Amino acid sequence: MPVRVLLVDDEPLVRAGLRAVLEAQPDIEVAGEAADGAAVIPLVRQLRPDVVAMDVRMPLLDGIEATRALLRTVADPPKILVVTTFENDEYVYEALRAGADGFLLKRARPAEIVHAVRLIAEGESLLFPASVRRLAAEYGESGGNRAARAELERARLTEREGEVLRLMARGLSNAEIAARLVVGTETVKSHVGAVLAKLGARDRTQAVITAYESGFVAPG
Repeated sequence: MPVRVLLVDDEPLVRAGLRAVLEAQPDIEVAGEAADGAAVIPLVRQLRPDVVAMDVRMPLLDGIEATRALLRTVADPPKILVVTTFENDEYVYEALRAGADGFLLKRARPAEIVHAVRLIAEGESLLFPASVRRLAAEYGESGGNRAARAELERARLTEREGEVLRLMARGLSNAEIAARLVVGTETVKSHVGAVLAKLGARDRTQAVITAYESGFVAPG
């Protein structure tokens, strides 16, 4: 089955460009479009996309609030890929903290756009880990987030789970972590699942944000 994508951006040219790039791929299908975050929830319920590619800044409901609303009200929500003009943007970091799975620059090359959608849909690797580290260093609380520290302490990760979380933060995929630790991929999937469950994280991105903000992993 192809990856179904919902495009949400107030600029028609951006939506048209993304549609042209994505629909040229045999394994990706554009399920629909919207011009504002306020339309996301009804369209997600109607179209059941796998990925929502959503502008972080829109006039009525921006990508941050739309992400929060979507995750709060829709059961089994799709992956969320926020689309932004500027990489080093506090809005992007807030979107990730709100539950977005990754971000994509509007100036990205077609191959990067396709790669981002596929990676987000698969959910087995962190998208642009170096950029996430930079955002955490600038907009995170450098280990000063008490809530994140308390969350990590409550999780009581085992030594191996902590090791897996550090490798996740570096952007390694399940297969790469398995090779690094000399274990099977299914074992890594089990560890990743345990880390997410213990942290109460919806995905790798949220777990990594907690790791940075708690000071468990240094963002530098």
